[in-house]
Amino acid sequence: MTTVSKRPATSPRQLTRVGDRLSFVYLERCHVHRDANAITAEDADGIRHIPSATIGALLLGPGTRVTHQAMAVLGESGAVVVWVGEQGVRFYAGGRALSRSSALVEAQAVAWANQRTRLDVARAMYRLRFPDEDPAGCTRRQLLGREGDRVKRCYAQESARTGVPWRGRRFTPGDFSSGDAPNQAVTAAAQCMYGIAQTVVAALGCSPGLGFVHSGHELSFVLDVADFYKTDIGIPVAFEVAAEGPEDIGSRTRRALRDRINDINLLGRCVRDIQALFAPYGPALPDTEDRVSLLSDRGSELAAGRNYGDDATSQDALVREGVIW
Repeated sequence: MTTVSKRPATSPRQLTRVGDRLSFVYLERCHVHRDANAITAEDADGIRHIPSATIGALLLGPGTRVTHQAMAVLGESGAVVVWVGEQGVRFYAGGRALSRSSALVEAQAVAWANQRTRLDVARAMYRLRFPDEDPAGCTRRQLLGREGDRVKRCYAQESARTGVPWRGRRFTPGDFSSGDAPNQAVTAAAQCMYGIAQTVVAALGCSPGLGFVHSGHELSFVLDVADFYKTDIGIPVAFEVAAEGPEDIGSRTRRALRDRINDINLLGRCVRDIQALFAPYGPALPDTEDRVSLLSDRGSELAAGRNYGDDATSQDALVREGVIW
């Protein structure tokens, strides 16, 4: 008999620290429901209980059905829910962010809003992708040139490693079949990486539109993040699949990349990479802290929930007995 229902109800302030939660829980082909403070996943093998307070992000894959009550307890627990393809290689929809703090998205905005720091982040992104090079002092144009050279070199190396002929990147948007087998595999791999990146960006509560290399698109930052793993994971897997033959290459690439992503825990790695990227631009609040403040002059903050009427004569006098609501 389960003991899940014997636990007292929790509030967001009593939840397990985000850092102590399971990073991502992936479910597919099951019925997701609620039993007290746990969610249940029911399939042909039976019912599995998962305490809601231990979930950081719940990824709902193909064949899942979720009840209103399950969504309610996940919302109360502060978990993010994302509807995805197999193992997260497609992003379909997402709910609230994993953290109640806006610290990470504010750090992203601070870094993005200044041309100098935006370039610094672009250099850090390059360094993350190619740790054997130091892009310090590079202009944006130089970064783009270096990145292009490295990607071309990666294509040539993977072609030599797998024996797959490579005649250059050729892709017609909206016409998947227009490319040869390796180009189709690279396109399918790129789409999978976009899905992974958007899932993590949504879970962390970052702004998908504030990019540091890409710009002008609602998913600019997602495209930035997906590129982190292009030469390390996406292109090598694409060539390995193309070497096996041209039949059904799109779906085979997605399955191969799905398995590789799961084996190396790319979701967790992506979380750490994004957090490290913005660490210099704003301290993260403790996971247990549920704080709302009001901005005042010169960057100072005041406590929220207070009435700051015009009759106050000093900042010390602003904090008064009454609350706004």
